[in-house]
Amino acid sequence: MAEVAEGYNNVPEEDRKKAQVFFHHGRTKGSVAQYDYAIEMFVQGLEKDPDDIKAHQELRDFSLKRKASGGKGIGFMEGMKLKRPQKEDKQNMLNAEKLLAYEPGETSVMLTILQSALRAGYFDTVLWMGPILQKANADDKKPDFNKFMILKDAYKQLARQFKRADLWKLATDACHYALRMRPDDMDLQTEVKNLGAFHTMAEGQYEKGGSFRDSVRDAKGQKRLLDDDKGVRSSDALLTAINEAEKEYAADPNEPGKLMRLVDTLLKTDDTEHEERAVNLLQAEYDKGGQFRFRRNVGQIRIKQMERIDRQNVVKLKADPANEEVKQSVLDFRKEKAEYELVEYEEWSHAYPTDMTIKFMIGERMFQLRRFDDAIPVLQQARADPKVKVNASIYLGQSFLESGFLDEAVETLKVALDEYNVKGDARSKDLHYWSGRATEFRGDDLAKNNPQAGKTDWQAAMKLYSQVFQWDSQFRDVALRIKNLRAKIQSAGG
Repeated sequence: MAEVAEGYNNVPEEDRKKAQVFFHHGRTKGSVAQYDYAIEMFVQGLEKDPDDIKAHQELRDFSLKRKASGGKGIGFMEGMKLKRPQKEDKQNMLNAEKLLAYEPGETSVMLTILQSALRAGYFDTVLWMGPILQKANADDKKPDFNKFMILKDAYKQLARQFKRADLWKLATDACHYALRMRPDDMDLQTEVKNLGAFHTMAEGQYEKGGSFRDSVRDAKGQKRLLDDDKGVRSSDALLTAINEAEKEYAADPNEPGKLMRLVDTLLKTDDTEHEERAVNLLQAEYDKGGQFRFRRNVGQIRIKQMERIDRQNVVKLKADPANEEVKQSVLDFRKEKAEYELVEYEEWSHAYPTDMTIKFMIGERMFQLRRFDDAIPVLQQARADPKVKVNASIYLGQSFLESGFLDEAVETLKVALDEYNVKGDARSKDLHYWSGRATEFRGDDLAKNNPQAGKTDWQAAMKLYSQVFQWDSQFRDVALRIKNLRAKIQSAGG
């Protein structure tokens, strides 16, 4: 079997053959309009081979025919069962695909398929579902801006990893749709231009399309992909690449592209000595021309080094979890890391004042350092960027809560929760949980002199916690909070 790129889930040939038996039965039943049976067969086949694009499309064709012939939606209880998030992304994808078979126009279910397939490594399925979701969302009477942004980010992630021109084009198209909804958004205008530039640069240099499955069959091509884009970690391959990059840079030291190729090659080693060589090169280039992007790259390398140390510290703690000295050293280093990153990101923000993603990172580090009053205005600015709006709102709500602005915390998190359309994912759980925390705390504050005064907020918090518990009963301390709230409500006469 060919080596595969990181993240891609290459289904074994044996499982693919097993899946074909189910697909064959599904085609047979679907051809005589036994659509429910056909759907069941295709879903079972996709459990064996979740990335068979022909099967995905055949299932969708039968589901559309079923809908056109007057087929009813799935039953309420069965639908609720399939919507309940599972631990494995593969199962979430299969459940969503069965739901879509009964409601083929439901864009929220399409989104679940795409996101679950992306996390599970079924990238051909992502590229199959993406255009269907984009068209359905665009044709909707009320298109969802966030769906276009999620599509754009999914394509962008794959484009960066696999360096395929067609993926940059898809990311650009999705971003164009988002821009149509917010034509005055300067950040979106800039991103459309940047994505288009990446598409242009990728054309003629890398693969232009095809399925991931087919590319994996090409063992030689896949090895080249790994060598070029992921970095072969053998010392011989890296040293050869460094020597070649050094020669190219020495021949043309005033060409930034040659410098960056050498820097990138040095950084692939994850070796401190080579990283310091990269830092010195970047710092010299910054000192020479004053272009801040080189100074920013220095900061990125330092942050990467600190992240590596943090991972090593965590390994030590896992090996000796009862060691209080090791535990404290982890906490101390993380504080030091957050302080360094805050200073670094503030420098970046001075150079790129309109980049709200940097603003978000500043606010996040201020929150980590418990500088809540300082974090509030920064996170308020960061919310202007759709890419970080949800996470910025979560941190902003928590900052209001920690600073004692309970009404503001409740309202901020409620607005963010109402605007967020995806249900059951990590951010949805966070939004519900922290909205519940803020509402519960406000109830506690109101009940200081009169327990009855807090009951309404407690009941509202209970509903929010209950939703999280239904999705994930192990999420944080949600189970304990539900029990404690029930006791509060009962003692208040509820």
